[in-house]
Amino acid sequence: MNKVAIHNLGCKVNSYESESMEQLLKKAGFEIIPFDENEVADIYIINTCSVTNIADRKSRQMLHKAKKMNPDAIVIAAGCYVNADVEKAAQDNSVDIVLGNNNKINIVEVIRQYCQDHNKNRLVTDINSESSYEELKIDEVNEHTRAYIKIQDGCNQFCSYCIIPYTRGRIRSRLLPDILDEVRVLVEKGYKEIVLTGIHLSSYGMDNNCGSLLEVIVELSKIDKLERIRLGSLEPRIITEEFVSTISSISKVCPHFHLSLQSGCDTVLKRMNRKYNSKEYYEKCTILRKYYDNPAITTDIIVGFPGETNEEFNITEEFIKKVNFYEVHVFKYSRRKGTLADKMPDQIDDVIKTERSNILLSLTSHMKKEYIESYIGTTQKVLVEEKSIIDGNEYSYGYTPNYIRVHFLSDEKIRIKSNVDIKLLSVDECGIVTGHLV
Repeated sequence: MNKVAIHNLGCKVNSYESESMEQLLKKAGFEIIPFDENEVADIYIINTCSVTNIADRKSRQMLHKAKKMNPDAIVIAAGCYVNADVEKAAQDNSVDIVLGNNNKINIVEVIRQYCQDHNKNRLVTDINSESSYEELKIDEVNEHTRAYIKIQDGCNQFCSYCIIPYTRGRIRSRLLPDILDEVRVLVEKGYKEIVLTGIHLSSYGMDNNCGSLLEVIVELSKIDKLERIRLGSLEPRIITEEFVSTISSISKVCPHFHLSLQSGCDTVLKRMNRKYNSKEYYEKCTILRKYYDNPAITTDIIVGFPGETNEEFNITEEFIKKVNFYEVHVFKYSRRKGTLADKMPDQIDDVIKTERSNILLSLTSHMKKEYIESYIGTTQKVLVEEKSIIDGNEYSYGYTPNYIRVHFLSDEKIRIKSNVDIKLLSVDECGIVTGHLV
């Protein structure tokens, strides 16, 4: 009983935790194999997501698929789907072990206990009473050049559409020395870029007075050989003159900022229980553009939120144009049981959601191409992440600091993890950028 297959669903925080569990299992002597129908595992771990009802359904489907792949295997349901409804997960005949958030560090112990007693096991604490950060860590990642580093968990925002505060609990921050130790190990192994991530990254340090996100960035910038610090999704309110003036003076910080928006209409933002309005949001973008020359500003938008009128949607569309984002991730509102929005009147028909989504997807495609075109003819640093052979020619692929993906004709001298100067030559209709070595 030593072959383990792990399947991850959901966000980058989940991905980090899956990699952490994988490393714990490897160190305990387990063999990690792909989650593949062609390979039979003794143990399947599904690190679940519960952000929408659709995510719940996918989690159930993957649990059932795992048991079907090997009926004799131990199937473990881990993460948010478990915390959303412990009893439902525990009663699923496909599931042998339920493992909640803030308990994943116990994965080895839980498996060994089950192998001894074969009792359907559950390790799920009351996530809403948890105050300590679960000290998972990684010392190697599957990415060639970039490592995601989780520094925070939980959320206190309680947006009306979101179940996450109930599945992840209140904010819990990782101690700064532990963050620095993990990054130093990864840098020594050759990783040149780290991405700071968390459930609500901007709230780092608010729970335990261990510092602030700004302090984390400043201290990380002092690590030799670390070339890039990229920030995960940020709450707009963290963007202040002090914050931006400080990080703009640190060359390692990538000029790429994902500021969560969700709607450009104030009445919709109020129904969502977001903590800002469109005027405040625009001011934050202005601050970023004051200290950075043409930064990449990206965001999320939910279309079809309950009660969203045509006028409200049009206001959002115009606001997106006004901000002129690099990229917009568009999501059709999905009802989630247990949230206030699920009970709101005037739920929007799926046909209307799709129409609005298509309008914004077309708009963001145009804006993204325009943004990239503004860099054509310039020379940018590209951190090489992968290589491939096409028609007998070797090409390298990587990203600029502002997250433009570039491919260029390469040679054997260019190695993965190389940070090279590339002149951007052209961008096609699909947003694919071609460059050449300088």
